[in-house]
Amino acid sequence: MRVVFFGTPDFAVPSLRALLGEGFDVIAVVTQPDKPHGRKRSELIPPPIKTVALEEDLAVLQPDRPNDPDFVQQFEDLEPDIGVVVAYGHILKPALLAVPRLGLINVHASTLPSLRGAAPIQHAILEGLEESGISIMKIEEGLDSGPVLQRVATPIADDETYGELSVRLAELGALALVEGLELIALGETRWEPQDDSQATLAPKITRETARIDWSRPSGEVARRVRAMDPTPGAWTELDGEPIKLFGPMGADIPEKGGTSGEIVETHPAFVITTTDGALQFLDVQPSGSRRMAASEWVRGRGATVGQRFE
Repeated sequence: MRVVFFGTPDFAVPSLRALLGEGFDVIAVVTQPDKPHGRKRSELIPPPIKTVALEEDLAVLQPDRPNDPDFVQQFEDLEPDIGVVVAYGHILKPALLAVPRLGLINVHASTLPSLRGAAPIQHAILEGLEESGISIMKIEEGLDSGPVLQRVATPIADDETYGELSVRLAELGALALVEGLELIALGETRWEPQDDSQATLAPKITRETARIDWSRPSGEVARRVRAMDPTPGAWTELDGEPIKLFGPMGADIPEKGGTSGEIVETHPAFVITTTDGALQFLDVQPSGSRRMAASEWVRGRGATVGQRFE
């Protein structure tokens, strides 16, 4: 079975490594173009999946627009039997989907039809779901609406961050992908249509999505912070300057006092009030600076009791 792999970030790496480790014939890797980096944007940083592909001596293709006719022809010239998509970052259109004789399948980080869209892991935490998972889905023209071959669920820990859950789901997805391709190769597939009436959406994370709303209860604030950790980071403002907060933990204070978003302790813990209590935060990242322990920031006169986040 000739496989073309589409993927870009770290999340896709375990799936590619699993295919290679199990002896699948990966004939090419398609990923996004290298991104400019640095103050002058002069340094080009390759996607993580490209780095792995080159280490494995795989052909790498980096089209700006994978749905353009030129790339569709290039894809066709590879004569793939199947395409595998893992967090590639582009919506693929019918002309490209029609090329492989077995179509293209996707490793999607939710138990579909729940959380269709670009950010299922973040939204699972944001919404306070008790479990997440992986679906192996055949790609069709709609948004994550194709039939599902496999679903594998996993519980979400109460304190789990987006980064931590992503690592677990990436490994789970790699295992499910190998099993799914083996079923396809054997012709033992049972594709289950999705129930569109049960579908929910997980749209792309925006800057506004990541902003902390101090008018919400502690549980919601904590989930937003964990859903944005490590990136893009949940943010708020102090004296008009943005700052990101990480590591939320419940905090006991004698009485709430003040208004939501107010700093009520800086030592030994960094504690901020919410509508129904308070939260301690372990790390902060001021604008233009690195992520650091909240205690380090406080020692550098970053904040004082009585200041309020907006």
